[in-house]
Amino acid sequence: MNQYTALIGVGAGVIVIMATIFGLDVLKLSVSTQDYDLFVDPIIDKQNLFVTGRITLQNTGSMPLTNIHVNFGAGDTLDIATLKPGQKIILSPPPDNPMEFVMIEADNGIFVNKAYRELPKMVGMMGS
Repeated sequence: MNQYTALIGVGAGVIVIMATIFGLDVLKLSVSTQDYDLFVDPIIDKQNLFVTGRITLQNTGSMPLTNIHVNFGAGDTLDIATLKPGQKIILSPPPDNPMEFVMIEADNGIFVNKAYRELPKMVGMMGS
């Protein structure tokens, strides 16, 4: 009986340690650690007949971001006045944009330059 008790205790300890590690990872996503921070996720979706793109912007800082300048490339730009803490917006690049990269600048030294990423295709889904 002592072996089973020890085994259950070790298993419970491992579960507590894993829950703590994963819980701290999730906590980093929900609690801002910097005053000014911006999450940018440009996605391109290539279908058989058309190509669509979207850019997700989220203010992950604790202060508002101001004077946001989005450069889609090929001379296409967009200005956004303010993004409140935690606010998320989804943008679409202009038609006929090559969708190679996106550059975002904002006040307080924010600069993000990212290339579009393509989502993996799954069997049975559109475009696969």
